[in-house]
Amino acid sequence: MAYTSANQLELLQTAEAVAREKNIEAGLVVEAMEESLARAAKSRYGAEMDIRVSIDRKTGKATFTRVRTVVEDEELENYQSEFTVEQAKEYMENPEVGQQFIEEVPPVELGRIAAQSAKQVILQKVREAERDKQYEEFKDKAGTIINALVKREEYGNVIVDVGAGEAVLRRNEKIGREAYRPNDRIRCFIKEVRREQRGPQIFLSRTAPEFMAELFKMEVPEIYEGVIDIKAVARDPGSRAKIAVISYDNSIDPVGACVGMRGSRVQAVVNELQGEKIDIIPWNEDMPTFLVNALQPAEVSKVVLDEEAGKIEVVVPDEQLSLAIGRRGQNVRLASQLTGLDIDILTEEEESKRRQAEFELRTKLFMDALDLDEFFAQLLVSEGFTNLEEVAYVEVDELTVIEGVDEDTASELQTRAREFLEAKAKKAMDAARELGVEDSLASFEGLTPQMLEALGKDGVKTLEDFATCADWELAGGWTIVDGERSKDDGVLEPFDVSLEEAQNMVMTARVMLGWVDPAELEADTDDEDELTEEEEA
Repeated sequence: MAYTSANQLELLQTAEAVAREKNIEAGLVVEAMEESLARAAKSRYGAEMDIRVSIDRKTGKATFTRVRTVVEDEELENYQSEFTVEQAKEYMENPEVGQQFIEEVPPVELGRIAAQSAKQVILQKVREAERDKQYEEFKDKAGTIINALVKREEYGNVIVDVGAGEAVLRRNEKIGREAYRPNDRIRCFIKEVRREQRGPQIFLSRTAPEFMAELFKMEVPEIYEGVIDIKAVARDPGSRAKIAVISYDNSIDPVGACVGMRGSRVQAVVNELQGEKIDIIPWNEDMPTFLVNALQPAEVSKVVLDEEAGKIEVVVPDEQLSLAIGRRGQNVRLASQLTGLDIDILTEEEESKRRQAEFELRTKLFMDALDLDEFFAQLLVSEGFTNLEEVAYVEVDELTVIEGVDEDTASELQTRAREFLEAKAKKAMDAARELGVEDSLASFEGLTPQMLEALGKDGVKTLEDFATCADWELAGGWTIVDGERSKDDGVLEPFDVSLEEAQNMVMTARVMLGWVDPAELEADTDDEDELTEEEEA
């Protein structure tokens, strides 16, 4: 068939019909037709020719053109679609490199194979347009809730109809042992939308913490309006959950608003989540206070927070221990997820025993190191002295306030402490030397003999070795593997070296070795300071 005046209008009518059927723009179908006709023309005129087809959007007339581009002599490769400046002079006046010469060629007759090929191109383009439309429609819906119709189940995964296509609710994203039948209506959270070769993939979830947060947003107008904010959510899907909320209006109780009249609001969420028990907790900027709230319904006697390690110790009455931990550790696990901290729970009796053990350990240290009797050593510990460094280097006034300690006694105590520490340092330095620690590292400012001994045992013996260390290898840190926090022990961690101090020491060593330019280091620091100021602003 030839694309002549007889069927020009038919082209546009076909394009419009396909566009209506597939719910895409007619222009995209026309573009697909242009490409398919151009491909058919190339099979007639030659694959190396640059044949282009333009269909008039009003009349449907298809114009076939051949395009040739002017190139440098040495760049001429395709004689059918390119020509040199000299060759172009036959067709153009004053040709320049990069110019194109366009001439109309006769329309082609589409044979059976060419027509089939054209049809395939059009179908492919239409499919791509449909996929793009579906992706554009759903990419902005990620993070929202959608109502979907169950179509079928495949290997435990539920395939649902979301209107413009299909989405997948994986079996690990279902609550408990949920089972669905075709045509069941379900409510899901759009977790992720990915553009893939086979089309956009929409992944749904009913176990995500965000699903519960979005359900509360639907049930509680104050959350939707921004008067109440959900600060954190932790879930054990289908069993129990904790949600932390805060109100920006002093007249509104955030917990009460989320519970609703006679529990109506929270009950609507519970029903959707297959009876999942929900603890609604008031959020607080003060982490220990927030944790006390998060461990409800258990009562807490005392909280000790170690912010650097992201760890917290909680002391509870003996009879509250099982309640604080919860069945199979559920309560403390959810509280940990909610606060982002590792939580150690101790009973009052356990804490008392530990404190007693620490007291005895420090008493023995002072008795052995300072040659004191038990009573005097206990007196020092009771006054808050925890190590020999404190005794050796505090102001004398801090020792003389202790009952029975005059200036002479205080001076004698400090002399004994310093002599003991010096002897200990010498022993550690001798051990470090035996391990092979070199002067380049031994003279590095900030490293004590005990630190040098620890580094030597770990194989760090030169300044170069030290400069290759990562900050966490020295100060220790935490690694998250499969959602679980695991501890990385640092070589200098027993000496209370922080991550920031370790980083500074390593960078100083690198500067000393000439590995890092101090000017670049200062520039990086200035950039970080500027970023911090912008973030604060």
